[in-house]
Amino acid sequence: MQRILLKLSGEALAGDKKQGFDEPTVRAVAMQVKQLVDNGTQVGIVIGGGNFWRGRTSENIDRTKADQIGMLATVMNCIYVSEIFRSVGMMTNILTPFECGSFTKLFSKDRANKYFEKGMVVFFAGGTGHPYFSTDTGVVLRAIEVEADVILLAKAIDGVYDDDPKKNPLAKKYDEVTIDEVIEKNLQVVDMTASILARDNRMPMWVFSLNEENSIVNTLYGTFNGTKVTV
Repeated sequence: MQRILLKLSGEALAGDKKQGFDEPTVRAVAMQVKQLVDNGTQVGIVIGGGNFWRGRTSENIDRTKADQIGMLATVMNCIYVSEIFRSVGMMTNILTPFECGSFTKLFSKDRANKYFEKGMVVFFAGGTGHPYFSTDTGVVLRAIEVEADVILLAKAIDGVYDDDPKKNPLAKKYDEVTIDEVIEKNLQVVDMTASILARDNRMPMWVFSLNEENSIVNTLYGTFNGTKVTV
């Protein structure tokens, strides 16, 4: 793979604390990504904001404002994680769809491609920049725009199942499933808007557990234990 987009959940970065950051967890991710970069893979990253804020955390806040808070949570996450990446020897840059002063750079495909060609890890923060769209939609959108080969979805669960494995011990895990099946059966790999966008633009997604040792590297170079969502 020449260029990948890696989606990390905010909750995963919080480790057992469930909120904020767990530095050993983030550093372990950084060391895996460094291995990919050192091998010549261009890496873009999207991070959720769930370790700080979820869109419906408060029913007393207007949905648009709540989503804007979530967008800013993803910016905070990207600033933090990018600094950990730099501490282990990588070059990084953060792009957002809205101005954040000197904190980030404004997203454009040309700018992202320039950073990729320089060997930088590019963080895409702030989602799509609009309310009512999740970071799922954001990662698919950016992957399409920068012509990534695949989206890697690092989750708390180790793949795609036909039912919730936490509630149903007989739930079946898919080794491979088409995006059409995901949409038809509402398998919730990503939200429906993101699923349709991935289908219409033929963007594959590989789902795996971030909690498994060296899972990011193994997904590309080793034994893949997750689910491939094909187009």
